[in-house]
Amino acid sequence: MDNISLSGQDIAERTRPADGDPSPRRPRRRWRAVSVFVVLAIIAAAGGEQIWRGRQQPAAPPPQVPQVTVSRPLQQTVQATSRFLGQFSAVDSVELRAQVGGTLTTIAFQDGQIVHKGDLLFVIDPRPFQIRLDQAVAQFRTAQAKEALSEAELWRAQQLKRTEFGTAENVDTRAADQRSEQAAIDTAKAAINDAQLDLEFSRVVAPFTGRIGAHLVSVGSLVSGSRGGTSPTTLLATIVSLDPIHIDFDMSESDYLAWQQANRGAAPHAEVEISLDGDGHFDRRGTLDFIDNAVDRSSGTIHARATVPNPDLSITPGQFARLRVSLGQPAPALLVPAAAVVPDQSRQMVMTVGADGQVVPKVVETGGQYHGLRIIQAGLAADDRVVIDGLVRVRPGIKVAPVAGTITPDSAGGPG
Repeated sequence: MDNISLSGQDIAERTRPADGDPSPRRPRRRWRAVSVFVVLAIIAAAGGEQIWRGRQQPAAPPPQVPQVTVSRPLQQTVQATSRFLGQFSAVDSVELRAQVGGTLTTIAFQDGQIVHKGDLLFVIDPRPFQIRLDQAVAQFRTAQAKEALSEAELWRAQQLKRTEFGTAENVDTRAADQRSEQAAIDTAKAAINDAQLDLEFSRVVAPFTGRIGAHLVSVGSLVSGSRGGTSPTTLLATIVSLDPIHIDFDMSESDYLAWQQANRGAAPHAEVEISLDGDGHFDRRGTLDFIDNAVDRSSGTIHARATVPNPDLSITPGQFARLRVSLGQPAPALLVPAAAVVPDQSRQMVMTVGADGQVVPKVVETGGQYHGLRIIQAGLAADDRVVIDGLVRVRPGIKVAPVAGTITPDSAGGPG
């Protein structure tokens, strides 16, 4: 391998940069400094612009005051009423049970038909009861014959005693025999009545006019019966009366107190109005004739009942209906829309607007309805401005822009 030797001049010539070129280290440092300066200038310019823009941007406008519709309460003389949900029940409802035992031979009705008082419904084989009746009649005749003989023997004994051919003891014996035979006649008469009653009960008739249900036994069935109900009896069918008919409902304690104050403790006798189809047309009338003697502790209600004429038999026990009951005499009242009354836990509130436009809630006592409006019994003044529209936009204490409105009763709805 050849030995290579370089002199100092050679080394200097190889390491010296070309003519006109700057040193390779110094330009890099300069460009780095220039770049940092440019970036800082851009950031400072951007920040200054944001600050300038922030100072020049106008403030956000204040929120608009919500607009609501207000009106003074409607003042009218109204009949205080309340609505209830009631259920119809039969005035008379009877389970038809066999009172004598035997074989069922006849069913004389169609299931579900209207039957009238005295109509024949079932027949239990009457022949055993007819035999018992004939036996009782025969025993009665035997007792009559014996009684006639004993009476004749008593007469003879009395005659012999007058002629001193008879004794007083013989007269007493014949008198006792005569009384015994008379008692046997009475026993035979009772047996006849008992047999006649069994024979009568072998024919089951309708106890009143009404609708009968489905028959629960078939012809040929052996039924059990007992007049006193001391032994199991066979249920044959059920029958309910339809005209008139009862409607049962429960009154709240407050409604009951209002009714008591209006009637001053008198016996219940007031007209009620009934709507069968729930469309608000109270086209039937009834009479409130019963209110229970105690308030139910668990529900805070008291049971009441009205009697409703049903001449067309269109109402069936078990149906539900709405009814309207008058709770007092006509009196002046303040009315507001039902939607204006806001529930607050156990209280009722109405939002009003003061003179300064501030919302002021008022706790009120409400009554029934009158032509679609809610009766306010207490807590509201006649000159209060009640919020009737826009309740979703208000809350107590805020400012609002009130617009005058009008409260109009619903003439088609009727009172209550």
